[in-house]
Amino acid sequence: MKLPFVNREKELRELDAAAKKGGLLVLYGRRRTGKTRLLRHWLDTRAGFYSQAIEAGAPQQLQQVFTDLRPQLETQIVPKTWPELLEILALQKRRWVFCLDEFPYLTAVDSSLPSQLQRWLDHSLPDGCLLILAGSSTRMMHDLFLHRAAPLYGRATKLLNLPPMDYAAFCQACQLKPGQMESFEKFACVGGIPKYWEFVERGQDLVALVEALYFDFAPYMEQEPQRILRDEGVAGLNAVAVLEAVGRGAERPSEIASRLGTAQTNLSRLLQQLLDTSILMRELPYGESVRSTKKTLYRIQDPTMRFWFRVYSPHQSLWATYDVARKQKLIHDHAATVFEDFCRTKFPGAQRYWESNLELDLVAPDPDDNKRLLLAEVKWRRLSAAERKQVLRQLESKWSHCALRARHPNVRFEVLDASILAT
Repeated sequence: MKLPFVNREKELRELDAAAKKGGLLVLYGRRRTGKTRLLRHWLDTRAGFYSQAIEAGAPQQLQQVFTDLRPQLETQIVPKTWPELLEILALQKRRWVFCLDEFPYLTAVDSSLPSQLQRWLDHSLPDGCLLILAGSSTRMMHDLFLHRAAPLYGRATKLLNLPPMDYAAFCQACQLKPGQMESFEKFACVGGIPKYWEFVERGQDLVALVEALYFDFAPYMEQEPQRILRDEGVAGLNAVAVLEAVGRGAERPSEIASRLGTAQTNLSRLLQQLLDTSILMRELPYGESVRSTKKTLYRIQDPTMRFWFRVYSPHQSLWATYDVARKQKLIHDHAATVFEDFCRTKFPGAQRYWESNLELDLVAPDPDDNKRLLLAEVKWRRLSAAERKQVLRQLESKWSHCALRARHPNVRFEVLDASILAT
């Protein structure tokens, strides 16, 4: 389904502001978050230059970029090197915006390009002109622009991270009602990645959407985790094995190591790589830091990657034998984990909290009183008034046995169920 351009108002304002100042803007984010769509949408009103780098040898890459720019350039000269192309841009008689997409493809082939760009930015970029470098590999973009030893470190006037879009934008783009549980369960299966939203058809039921994306013959998502890991430069079977273990419930480092049959110390570097690329997220109990606790849990951050390793991988062989009710139950249980994350985003600073015998779904500074703590139980269903009271009593009972209570005597209890979607 072809979707309208929605959301991204903040990013559009940032691009407008950068165009007024000129200089270098860096745009990055994981593949399929809509970077290219955003840039093309914005450039449509500016007659700017746009080129998407290809994975090829350096001469072919340069030729492709020049071919993309040539219709708008005032020159008959064909550049043989990157400095020659940059000089042609500098000699244009008008202010311009040039977006070079998939920039890491170029630097992977020609490691001298960042240094050549640094020199040009420092000495030859015309006043008021804007160069936008975009890329999908979070790790490579960080190495190119945020590493102190990198030639382009400190050259960007703005580094713009394009995150996945939220549930409200999903409903707007797909014309779904945000208060309905089924619309959120669809969101839990496609996440905040606009490319995946194109599989959401009007009137399509939840199981049909999941099967179209994951379980049908040669489904779109079949090799998606491997593609994302390759883009981020996290190679090897061990990365997939870690995600398989986490998806199947091994959240503690010791459990992950045990599932893989290796020492916990052997996973430190790989776990950090997966954290750096935002594939994994690290959770600590509320009020704790990495230095003060060893109670660390790892979870798969993106809803679609979580579904792949939690539902698709363990059940792909038997999925066709399941009845509709069992399929719906698997999807519902996955959506419950995404709903917990959704609820925590509503309260700044919210985290889980756990001890050996209890767990609190949400602990956060109370937005109504900064001297008070908010404690919430999250339920992925719509509760009746009687059920809500019962859950509230259970939460109060948990708190009475919680060690966190000694540090936070002033608290407010809350129950969050599916009705929060409507707000």
